[in-house]
Amino acid sequence: MNTTHHELLAPRGLAVYDEEKSQDAIGTELGLSRVKVYRLLKEAKDAGVVQVLIHWPIVRNAELEQALVQRFGLKDALVLNQNGNPSADTLREVGRLGAQYLERVLQEGCTLAVCLGRSTYEVVNAIRPRTQSHIRVAQAWAAFRFSMQAFDSATIGRQLAQKLGGEVLYLSSPMMADTPESAEVIRKQPHVQATLQAARSADVALAGIGSLDPQTSRLVEAGFLSSDDMRALAKQAAVGDMAGQIFSADGKTHGSSHNKRIIGITLEELAKIPTSIAVAAGNEKTQAILGALHTRAFNVFCTNDETAQHILART
Repeated sequence: MNTTHHELLAPRGLAVYDEEKSQDAIGTELGLSRVKVYRLLKEAKDAGVVQVLIHWPIVRNAELEQALVQRFGLKDALVLNQNGNPSADTLREVGRLGAQYLERVLQEGCTLAVCLGRSTYEVVNAIRPRTQSHIRVAQAWAAFRFSMQAFDSATIGRQLAQKLGGEVLYLSSPMMADTPESAEVIRKQPHVQATLQAARSADVALAGIGSLDPQTSRLVEAGFLSSDDMRALAKQAAVGDMAGQIFSADGKTHGSSHNKRIIGITLEELAKIPTSIAVAAGNEKTQAILGALHTRAFNVFCTNDETAQHILART
């Protein structure tokens, strides 16, 4: 669609949906028939010039939230209530819940550290634009390969900065170096060092929790670890990853050399951020989530009711 036609459609959409003018009134102003006005409005919606958003209420489960807070010493827990019936849209709805909380805690001029993942991607999608907030978004974990652009933290950071009217600090490096020694060299590069320091000193952090299932692991999907690597780690008591750092069931950072090759902040650094939010859902992630809770790397946890019930039943 060219700019001239877009400029024709946009004011018509505004008149109907914001100023509540009738199609007859618009037709009179423009010298067009009611049918022609209807077609223009339909074209505006079909082309995305006009978008109608319906915000369904999010129902939370206060009882499960309280149980999680007490059991794991959290500052806050957010539990989407689905009456134990998760749907294909569960992660998207959990993302909406996480976005509502994030919008509430982000203050003018603060710094937000962001790690990549499917759950954080859903949170970012659900954030409503507020372009005067001047939020600084710091990439806390370097990027996946280009083929996984929808889930890399550079893309997520850029989208957030655009929505929040701020700037993004990029980690311009591979997600994982070939060796621990080369990772150390990369971390000492001035631009990488500056972004990592901004992430470490952030006011708020947002991260997902990954499982070590070879079928679903983002580390395998990105080609950084093989299915055999994952199975070997599982035999060594590793259960999940957060910010790329692999941890064991008791919440300790795993001794794997993998962790020393990651370009990003550590779990210990994540834990020092005043409001550190983790978003995850799905019974297949129960073991990983339990291990993540024991890391104390976050103090706010967002999930759905069925996942919360499985976690509480295991402790």
